[in-house]
Amino acid sequence: MVALVIAEHDNASLKGSTHHTVTAAVECGGEVHILVAGSNCGGAAAQAAAIAGVTKVLVADAPHHADGLAENVAEQVLGLAASYSHILAPATAYGKNILPRVAAKLDVAQISEITKVDSPDTFERPIYAGNAIATVQSSDKIKVITVRTTGFDAAAEGGSAATEAIGAVADSGKSRFVGRELAKSDRPELTAAKIIVSGGRGMGSGDNFKLLEPLADKLGAAMGASRAAVDAGFVPNDWQVGQTGKIVAPSLYIAVGISGAIQHLAGMKDSKTIVAINKDPEAPIFSVADYGIVGDLFEVVPDLVKQLG
Repeated sequence: MVALVIAEHDNASLKGSTHHTVTAAVECGGEVHILVAGSNCGGAAAQAAAIAGVTKVLVADAPHHADGLAENVAEQVLGLAASYSHILAPATAYGKNILPRVAAKLDVAQISEITKVDSPDTFERPIYAGNAIATVQSSDKIKVITVRTTGFDAAAEGGSAATEAIGAVADSGKSRFVGRELAKSDRPELTAAKIIVSGGRGMGSGDNFKLLEPLADKLGAAMGASRAAVDAGFVPNDWQVGQTGKIVAPSLYIAVGISGAIQHLAGMKDSKTIVAINKDPEAPIFSVADYGIVGDLFEVVPDLVKQLG
């Protein structure tokens, strides 16, 4: 068995999601290869070769791979697919855009957002907003899998895989890159942050989210929000944590004024330590919290900042 991981990268460096996906691939058994499809992507390829457990890095370098267009990357993967028992990508916007195309053209069922590998053909994945875990067994010759990165530790560095340049497929011409608008922030990126401070509807307004900034600054944390807060227009969409937002699993998650709707819990309940601050002692968030503070957040948060010095 040989598994192929589709690397998520910006040409210069790998995204952290790739390291988590490699861990899942290693657990499938057999060798692990990584495909780096990009343009002038030597930096990302070098980082891929240094991941422990990886035996080969395949580099498809071409101008039309520069922006990771799904139509082109999927065709690149399909050209390699016959040599692999498993094809994996992170369950991010990048991976979710590519692998369904691959699965459809291979005429196999995609196995989405796995959180555990039970055996080379059996996997676990959350369903019903994480309230149940489905065990899925596949008899397909090639398993096409997206990996929920919070379910696997990041693969360590220290590898020395061979790097092989391969021919890039022709530009499909089906899509073109127009532009990218990235939110700029001095804070850590939400899905990679080790500490997150999130606010919910209980914050009352967008201006009140400023109350959380000193706490985030003290902890070096990213800031997030519940869907209710985003839908109310308090904060931008890219702050949303939950089933329809970003799935996170930081070392510390502080939920402020968040009731804990099932969709929000699905996106953060794998956090190592959860602290909840809410005035309602019956709020569902307390069912998953390791530490709970029942009180007025407008009093508790400033006091917490003072205690942190």
